[in-house]
Amino acid sequence: MSVAGKTTLARRTLLVAGVLSWIVGGAAQAQTDPLPSWNDGATKKAIVDFVQATTTQGSSTFVPPAERIATFDQDGTLWVEKPIYTQVVYCLDRVPLVVKARPELANIEPFKTVMSGDRQAIASLSMQDLEKILAVTLTGMPVDTFKAEVAKWLETARDPRWQRPYTELTYLPMQELLKYLRANDFKTYIVTGGGQDFVRVYAERVYGIPPEQVVGTAGATKYAYGEDGKPFLTKEPKLLLNDDKAGKPEGINFMIGRRPVAAFGNSTGDREMLEYTKTAGGARLAMIVLHDDAAREYAYGPAQGLPDSRVGTFTQALYDEARKNAWAVISMKTDWKRIFAWDP
Repeated sequence: MSVAGKTTLARRTLLVAGVLSWIVGGAAQAQTDPLPSWNDGATKKAIVDFVQATTTQGSSTFVPPAERIATFDQDGTLWVEKPIYTQVVYCLDRVPLVVKARPELANIEPFKTVMSGDRQAIASLSMQDLEKILAVTLTGMPVDTFKAEVAKWLETARDPRWQRPYTELTYLPMQELLKYLRANDFKTYIVTGGGQDFVRVYAERVYGIPPEQVVGTAGATKYAYGEDGKPFLTKEPKLLLNDDKAGKPEGINFMIGRRPVAAFGNSTGDREMLEYTKTAGGARLAMIVLHDDAAREYAYGPAQGLPDSRVGTFTQALYDEARKNAWAVISMKTDWKRIFAWDP
């Protein structure tokens, strides 16, 4: 081979090696990105910077693993809460069974409205009406029976918009965030206004969060013995903890015993949890999800001129407080490449 031929071959070899290096390097970078469903930007950077700051040995912002507590609201933060909370759908679906067992409820509101099947009337039920329904459909049964019924319902129930199981409506970026935090020795908790027993049925399977790390609205239970002499617990119609608004930090103190260093929410119900987390000393991260993507999910506020909502209300006052107190606002539309795992 001539000198010119050898030179051309060498150049080609270098070119191929360079291309392969670029491809391999890009693939490696993609594999090491802990948050691939998040768009690059200030929000994603705030998460990564926080994790690095709190886990780097010798740093002034280092947080010992035992103190790495991260709390997440569920409805509207980890999964879809529109058009109505999943647990409320479950309770509405249970009304016919309850009325069958207690026929006197058929002519009593709000059970009469639910039994009518009038969707518009059902959607107009007040919070007080819904509380009555929840009280009747979530109590008066053994805890194990309740868990089995919820698990069975989740297998067949489908969301009306996407016709998928409710447990498939979790946000992929938040699932990645949960895994990223746990990979860095954070303990992740769900702190929800929803029923504690309800969420515990699926939290470990869906989010990787065991039942003992779910803090929610909790009712009393009563210890008793069955005819076979075996003990069991019955769900009682008595409220122990309303895990919403100020009840969230109260529940965190009661159930966890440590103040979070990171907290994530999406509505006025999460305000106090974010305050409680962010105002403590040291490195802290508070983030709040803004639903501003009607095409891929929903858009509601009324912050930033978005439509008002009874479910997951995010007021302009809350938005302004977030900006003032350096809570990062997560824009679904801007910050998330994908919303669901089954998105194309």
